[in-house]
Amino acid sequence: MQIDGPSQVHGPHALQGPHFTNRAHGSQAGSAASGPTDQLDISPAAEAAAQASEAGQVRSDLVARVRSEIASGTYETPDKLDAALDRLLDHLG
Repeated sequence: MQIDGPSQVHGPHALQGPHFTNRAHGSQAGSAASGPTDQLDISPAAEAAAQASEAGQVRSDLVARVRSEIASGTYETPDKLDAALDRLLDHLG
């Protein structure tokens, strides 16, 4: 990569640059001719959050209260920070 500074403006680059690789052999041998494919990976935590939301297990009142406290700057108190630090130290051993 070459960076020339803010005064250098370059034109558009081709989409089929060196960052794409053709998979002539492997698990997607049949789709190599059709071009690159997108992939979505969802973390276990995101999956659990989505399932809890769908099942109605999200406490909307608590979420709204915490969001408003964070927005107003009153959520992080010394007592909460001390409790979080104690739990972290207990977890680390």
